Formats: sequence, structure tokens, C-alpha cells
Amino acid sequence: METAERFRAAVEKRELSALDDLFTEDIRFYSPVKFTPFEGRPMVVGLLGVLLRTFEDFRYVGQFEGTAETSTDGHETPSEILIFRAVVNGKEIHGIDLLQFDEAGLIKEFTVMVRPLSAVEVMRDAVFAGLVAAGLVPDPAAAG
Repeated sequence: METAERFRAAVEKRELSALDDLFTEDIRFYSPVKFTPFEGRPMVVGLLGVLLRTFEDFRYVGQFEGTAETSTDGHETPSEILIFRAVVNGKEIHGIDLLQFDEAGLIKEFTVMVRPLSAVEVMRDAVFAGLVAAGLVPDPAAAG
């Protein structure tokens, strides 16, 4: 089974442990709500856990494969786009997961794009709260 298919199956079954061996150690996750990427396998797996707990009725509805330039070195790499639908706090989200692979077939860059803006805003707030609750980012209320 190819990496994208294994990734899709793990996400659809909500099996986070199956994701560990699909990512490079230094994976970069580009979020639609954060300018800088989330970096490293532990952070990205933790973030995906938050996303899976936040999204309701998450499902992939399509898939395309091809090549795309990576943001880190500008080289074209094998890539797949997984199209998804989900609901967050009553807002329907349409989105894509762009998976880019290294020479060993592991996911080295992961970019998520979603629409519409109103759903992105709801998702941002819900995911941030989940990241704080999971201890993956500091609680800004605790700093004051």
C-alpha cells in the first residue's frame, strides 16, 4: 500500500499510531491559520490528533497524484492531494491535504488548505484550544 493510501486509511480510522512511520523525522506541516510551519514528527502527530478530535464527520472525497515543488528546497517531488469535507462547531469545511514525499516515499511536507473563511476562523479557534489542552502550545492566559 502506498504512503498516501496508508495515510488516508489511518486518518479515516483515526489510528494516530499508524501515522508515525509515514512521516520524515523533520516533517513540516503548513496550516491555513499559522504562517510558520509546525515542525517535527511528534508535533505533527500531536496536531493531527487534535484535528481528528476537532473535526466532525471528517471524510476524504477525492484524490489526485502528481508532482509539486517543495517549499524547503524548491525541487519537484511526488505529491498527492486528498480532498476532504468535515464539520467544526456546525460549520462545514471543504479542504485539501497536499502530501509531498521524500525519496524514500515518506511524507516530508504536508500542506492543508480550507474554505470558506468563516469555517477557517471556527477551525482556528477550536484547534488552538485543542493544542493548548494537549500541551502542544503554551496557554496565553497562563502567561499573564
